[in-house]
Amino acid sequence: MRKCILVWLLIGTGAILPSIYSQNNAPLRLIQTIPMPNVQGRIDHMALDIEHQRLYLAALGNNTLEVLDLRAAKVTQTITGLMEPQGVVYVHELGKLFVTTGGDGKCYAFAGDPLRQLSVLDVGEDADNIRYDVAGKRLYVGYGNGALGAIDATTLKRLGDIKLAGHPESFQLEKAGPKIYVNVPDARQVAVVDRLKQNVLSRWPLENLQANFPMVLNETNHRILVATRKPAKLVALDAASGKTVAEMECAGDADDLFYDAAKKLVYVSCGEGVIDVFAERDPDHYQEVVRIPTAPGARTSLWVPELNQLFLAAPSRGGQQAAVRIFRRE
Repeated sequence: MRKCILVWLLIGTGAILPSIYSQNNAPLRLIQTIPMPNVQGRIDHMALDIEHQRLYLAALGNNTLEVLDLRAAKVTQTITGLMEPQGVVYVHELGKLFVTTGGDGKCYAFAGDPLRQLSVLDVGEDADNIRYDVAGKRLYVGYGNGALGAIDATTLKRLGDIKLAGHPESFQLEKAGPKIYVNVPDARQVAVVDRLKQNVLSRWPLENLQANFPMVLNETNHRILVATRKPAKLVALDAASGKTVAEMECAGDADDLFYDAAKKLVYVSCGEGVIDVFAERDPDHYQEVVRIPTAPGARTSLWVPELNQLFLAAPSRGGQQAAVRIFRRE
């Protein structure tokens, strides 16, 4: 009886979380690998059309956009001539795919099956991450030495710019409010933007942490999770004050970060060759529970809660063929 009580106490405090998962009992299980034999070089971000089961992948080093049919488990279209594609977002209500290119600073709109180009807009140097604002029907694109560009998603017309202290990496839009939280690694800060007024409300310094690239917003718990590379950390910030409420060691070269609300798990895909998984004990306490081996350089990913699946892009390295690995959360 005493042993049972002790076990339950340990579970309640999270003290035995590392023993809950092992490599054979990880929360994410590899269920499929889709090869991309013609893709070379660095791979950037992805987007998914759930209805038609199509995955769109920015093959930055290959200067192509790859279209993968998940039902057929193969690449069905390759769009060439894109100069370093980086950001990708699919807008279901418009039936359009938007792609940003860092090499020439453009934003492209595509539609159809197979995809065809509809229009293109000059955004600015190093057009990077892109997000869609459902309420405003606007696209936001991070670009240049420090700006978010606001774009009308229906017409691809520019609506304005929000200046920042450096090139923006990952940024997240509030659903219940007008704020955008932006990673600005050159300035070692997180910027808070009002997207209606198009201005910066506040800047939160990260002190001794550098290279804050991935970010996720847990709006329910009013927390922002940021992964840094120098040093490799996972940091939780209060979304109202910017105060650091938790800081944990993390695997190296993190590039994407997601929160699984159903299981209260955090997934960090890292170029070190692992998916680092953390459990949220409460909004101010997190604990690493397992590192799932993947592949060197496999640092960009996409969590799709509707499918309980994580899509991970593994680049071609050495004898390793480029591929998308699909993990299911059990």
